Amino acid sequence: MTQEIITQITDTVGTEVFGIWFLIGAAFVFFMQAGFAMVETGFTRAKNAGNIIMKNLMDFCIGTIVFIFLGFGLLLGGEDALGGLVGVPTLGIFTDYANFDWSNFVFNLVFCATAATIVSGAMAERTKFLSYCIYSAMISAVVYPIEAHWIWGGGWLSQLGFHDFAGSCAIHMVGGVTAFIGAAMEGARIGKFSRDKNGKVTKVHAFPGHNLVIGALGCFILWFGWYGFNGAAATTGPQLASIFMTTTIAPATATVVCMIFTWLRYGKPDVSMCLNASLAGLVAITAPCDVTDGLGALIIGAVAGVLVVFGVWFCDNVVHVDDPVGAVAVHCCNGIWGNNRSWSFCNNKCAGKHTERSVLRRWIRTSRNTASWCSNSSCLDSCNNDNYLQSNRYDNWTSCFRGRRDCWSGFQGAWSCISICRIQHHGYYGRCNE
Repeated sequence: MTQEIITQITDTVGTEVFGIWFLIGAAFVFFMQAGFAMVETGFTRAKNAGNIIMKNLMDFCIGTIVFIFLGFGLLLGGEDALGGLVGVPTLGIFTDYANFDWSNFVFNLVFCATAATIVSGAMAERTKFLSYCIYSAMISAVVYPIEAHWIWGGGWLSQLGFHDFAGSCAIHMVGGVTAFIGAAMEGARIGKFSRDKNGKVTKVHAFPGHNLVIGALGCFILWFGWYGFNGAAATTGPQLASIFMTTTIAPATATVVCMIFTWLRYGKPDVSMCLNASLAGLVAITAPCDVTDGLGALIIGAVAGVLVVFGVWFCDNVVHVDDPVGAVAVHCCNGIWGNNRSWSFCNNKCAGKHTERSVLRRWIRTSRNTASWCSNSSCLDSCNNDNYLQSNRYDNWTSCFRGRRDCWSGFQGAWSCISICRIQHHGYYGRCNE
């Protein structure tokens, strides 16, 4: 009897301790907003600092309002609707004080704000504030809650056993894909690309950030907050320790690999690229942080360190998308990497009953469908912004979709929306500058 009482007390205390840690982790994630604001401000020009800070502030504040009324219900509604595609919105936060899940609300709210603020850096220095506020409301109210419901809210992907522990797919890949679409549709900053008389890009110009120290401080704040980002959902001490281990090894390895690679490639280490490599390693390890051992974290981080350099080069020199802070390379490229390939490094003792083949199928399926949902939503939102709010100098984005039924035939055609828009406009999206 005494042993049973001791066991019961231990279980109760453990539950309460990890319940408190769950909320402390949410506070860690909220503090990451300061890190994002500093990274974006430090990596851009001083004249745009006020605009960037205001957008980061509004990401959380506007997101909170719409998440209360719609987003939380779509993510964690009482019932599934449409075969697990969405939750059923409720107003339990106002009508059921005694039984409402306050912890889950706060936790998912700060994660939603993180997904929204990723886009700010890629669209920096040329986005009208009103248009950005509308985007922020859309992603917080509809885009993020629906795709996160598929994975974490009991939706169709969670029913298949898909595993994304902390959000390489649900948060970072979604934010990265949205950032890519937004940056592509808005066009480059004035002077970013030199073109010949035929419109072909002949040279890419770098716009150095005005304060590397602020950018570095933001990077360290984000790394610190990531221990809560990845570890908040841990339910045992050993699991939490394992998550902290992988969350440390992957970004450290990515940074070292990036330093060596840029040193060999460019003749000297690239400071801003190494800072982004730290974040890339964190993004890549986010999905499998609870099922990966030290060796797996090392490999995941090493690939992320090279992938972030490739992502920046690809945006500048191949698709000519102006991404001032490297958000696409960090969050989109490494969100895809962490989500699609990290299954190879899962420790079978942690991964449970899923075979490697089934895990791979689920990872690929989720990446494709989640990216497609976010692509379609973002393309539509940007078209609305251009046509009705005249947020940019070029307002004929609906031509991207004329006769392009494949773009809207389910999830499969969404990636073609991006390529069609790029091919049709050849980079002429209009030029605006703050």
